[in-house]
Amino acid sequence: MRPQPSVPCRVVVVGFGPVAARLVEHLEPLVAAGRVALTVIGQEADAAYNRVLVADVAVGRTREAAIRLADADELRASGVDVRLGARVARIDRPFRRVLLTGGAAVDYDRLVLATGSRPVRPRLEGLEGPGTGGLPPGISFLRDLSDARAVAAALAAQQRIVVLGGGILGIEAALAAAEEGGRITLVHHGRSPMERLLGDGARVLATALRHAGIDVVAGTSTRVELQDGRFAGVGLEGGTRVDGGALVLACGVRPRTELAEGCDLAVADGILVDHSLRAVGTDDIWAIGDCAEVCCLRLSCEACVGITAPQGLIGPGWQQADHLGRSFTAELSGDGPGPRDGSYGSGSDGRSGVGAAGRRDAVVVLKARGVDAVVAGETDADPWTVEPGLAVAEWADPGHGRYAKMITRDGVLTGLVCVGMPRTGAELVLLFERGSELPADRSSLLRPDSAEGLPAASPPGPATTLCRCAGVTRGAVQESVAAGSASVQDVSTATRAGTGCGGCRDDIRTVIEQHFAAAVVS
Repeated sequence: MRPQPSVPCRVVVVGFGPVAARLVEHLEPLVAAGRVALTVIGQEADAAYNRVLVADVAVGRTREAAIRLADADELRASGVDVRLGARVARIDRPFRRVLLTGGAAVDYDRLVLATGSRPVRPRLEGLEGPGTGGLPPGISFLRDLSDARAVAAALAAQQRIVVLGGGILGIEAALAAAEEGGRITLVHHGRSPMERLLGDGARVLATALRHAGIDVVAGTSTRVELQDGRFAGVGLEGGTRVDGGALVLACGVRPRTELAEGCDLAVADGILVDHSLRAVGTDDIWAIGDCAEVCCLRLSCEACVGITAPQGLIGPGWQQADHLGRSFTAELSGDGPGPRDGSYGSGSDGRSGVGAAGRRDAVVVLKARGVDAVVAGETDADPWTVEPGLAVAEWADPGHGRYAKMITRDGVLTGLVCVGMPRTGAELVLLFERGSELPADRSSLLRPDSAEGLPAASPPGPATTLCRCAGVTRGAVQESVAAGSASVQDVSTATRAGTGCGGCRDDIRTVIEQHFAAAVVS
């Protein structure tokens, strides 16, 4: 046993989003035991909530209370110093102090940066708006609860909503609003939405979006048109104008690294951290979530070769929070190795949770009523590329809105794209996550979605990951249902499954239905 500290370790967490909230859960027992004095500094007036589901709040599908992940009053009652609506001016590293705007200061022994990311503001004529950094009336992002309220007001007023951005954020926002009866125009750059990820499958997706009632417009935006100071339309290259009563900017996000840069931490796309999530070159600062880039700068580290930029997905951020929370707990309670001894994001095979290989391992899912797509691993390979060990199989049925692409190396599935084929997509993801070899006849994998409705070749077992965001297996969900969880909300409360992007909720519902159907039969 390590000697117990005589005074609490002062831990300061800057940022209070979903990833910070997960870390705080790990640290609360240490606060109760008197081993940690914890301060959480959040810039928003609201405590942590699930940003991924903000679009659902905007369209009235989910209540604000349902996406909250922390209660500031409860945390304060348990001894956590929670400061909402507070902005950090700078970090004074020599004196281990966080300086807030207004003059207040918070001392730390350990500092965790969980500053997340900010939405990209496109450079468009007329987007300057009143004041510094403000947007003109009728224009918003869809990043926080205030944005959700603005979109909800536009829907209630039956205004046409223009969504600018053809990535997954823009598409999900457009679909959510269209599903609730909104009049939506999606403006995107390039031939088709999500073309970079989906390749030719993006054209199939565009057709599905139109069938969902969304006007899809390709073009390069150059200016924002205002009338009486409010948004009235978007001007495109060539003189085309897309009219609307509200504009949602969904042009991607960028890691928030200003505080790190201001105190001379190493920064690339994100704040550079090693495999213990400690900021490179420091002893007392860590970073997690969207702002953190795992790249230890060791030339011999295979996991840090290639692209290491943050993924912008909630699942990896929660994994980082879990890792750091367990590491802090082990060291500060004297029960195990400290955070420097632990390792996150690298393995014996050189694969990384957030490094180059880890980025390939990310599974991106777009799921809505009647529109679905899944992408994983390397997707750029061309079917006609001649390279030892590489094979690319591609299949398209545009008339029925279906597309599939499988990339293998030495027979092992290393990348996939699947549009409009949910069961085939689920089957391919299982094979991808297992590192399985594909059958010689790739077309056999299309059968789960065929007219014959043949069953999948390898049905998901208890060890299969059902919720990728929270890392919850199908077996854990089944155990929760067997123990009495009778609704998706019950399962989410018991296991955290379904609290991330929400894409697994239908699967949770299926597990519940199967359990009770079996009970009736027996």
